[in-house]
Amino acid sequence: MGGDPFAFLISQHERILSDLIAFASIPSVSADPAHRSDVEVAARWIAGHLATAGPFAVQILPSPGNPVVFAEWSGAPGAPSVLVYGHYDVQPPDPLDKWLSDPFRAVERSGRLHGRGVSDDKGPLLNPIAAARAVFATNSRLPVNVKFILEGEEEIGSPNLEAFIAENSALLAADFVISADGAMWRSSEPSLTIACRGLAALEIRVVGPRKDLHSGSCGGAVMNTLHAMAHLVDSLHTSDGRVAVEGFYDDVLDVPPAERAEISALPFDEPAYREELGVSELFGEPGFSTLERQWIRPTLDVNGMWGGYEGPGSKTVLPAEAGAKITCRLVPDQIPEDIIDKVVRHLLARPPHGVSIEVLPETHAARPYRIPSDHIGLRVAGSALEQVSGRKPIVVRNGGTIPVCEVFKRVMGMETVFFSFSTSDEDFHAPNEFIRISSLHDGLEAWVRYWKELAVVMR
Repeated sequence: MGGDPFAFLISQHERILSDLIAFASIPSVSADPAHRSDVEVAARWIAGHLATAGPFAVQILPSPGNPVVFAEWSGAPGAPSVLVYGHYDVQPPDPLDKWLSDPFRAVERSGRLHGRGVSDDKGPLLNPIAAARAVFATNSRLPVNVKFILEGEEEIGSPNLEAFIAENSALLAADFVISADGAMWRSSEPSLTIACRGLAALEIRVVGPRKDLHSGSCGGAVMNTLHAMAHLVDSLHTSDGRVAVEGFYDDVLDVPPAERAEISALPFDEPAYREELGVSELFGEPGFSTLERQWIRPTLDVNGMWGGYEGPGSKTVLPAEAGAKITCRLVPDQIPEDIIDKVVRHLLARPPHGVSIEVLPETHAARPYRIPSDHIGLRVAGSALEQVSGRKPIVVRNGGTIPVCEVFKRVMGMETVFFSFSTSDEDFHAPNEFIRISSLHDGLEAWVRYWKELAVVMR
């Protein structure tokens, strides 16, 4: 009874790729106010795509920031309900001169589709929608009840999503969340992600004279704001890579030896990783492996510094001010507000001579998250991946941040299963972002298998 959704998906591969190319052409950059209208266009585009995928009740709901797209199909009485999460906003494409093609004109090269947002998160987000279309087209109904919540502010820290979830908890209620955002660890290894780190962010400004000064006339007589900034940034770490901010590690929970052993046993080729990154050696907090530093330890990084003249040639000035942006990746049980407070105290306690320090905390913050290892949604994800790949998936963590996971847990008591088919090496947030077309196709099959098996195990 019913048709074959997998055969239908194969017949739709070209259409699905064309849909992704069209979706990626919308420059829905949430960080740039100049793209506010493009973000709204992307919301309408994905809402329309959902409406044609099947008999979903689709709404575009307002928020104080960008709109939230919600869709629901509840035609499987007694079956489980899942809430699919994803985001339709993207990172800025800068630096544009590093792209090999227009970031908003996705192009295929050697089995990869290149363009801003194709991997994070537009391609993975289209997977469950296309999977739903295939099931509806061949069987008229889904095996489980499915809701979608698709936001347009993930790339700026989802500042309005927590309030939206709290205000719409009845609308969003489900057995658990499945996130189309995230990433597989390696293209060669199916993987289950059980945790992601949190995030805290701030900006520092060092302010000196009222205007730029001539370095010949004033050099040696006043503090150079760039030198002052370098002093402050250098003070944030010890020489061996440990964060030097007092109390930074106070709330970090020790990871059990058995879990560290599991990480150590993963197939990780460190020399190959160095070559992939183009660095001669790796560096970080002593006493921990590279994967442990990326997954179970907190970090503090300077993401940008500026001040003075940056154009061609030279301009002999002492800049009136200098700036830097800092982010911290957090692990259980660190709290963003507490970490920001400690970093601010550290900086203000070290004022360089003759300048003032301004610290501007940002709203880009999230707490770390971990799903219980025995969660049924995680077990079903493992089964679906094994059916698609023919291999048992390995268990990994995500060094990045997906803010909504902890919010769903804290506000609604719902766990989040990561089920994305992008891969961590696909240059998201960087020039020449891409997604492997084969991974996109694997994801289509896996989503169908997921819903089918979930209906059986939770019957």
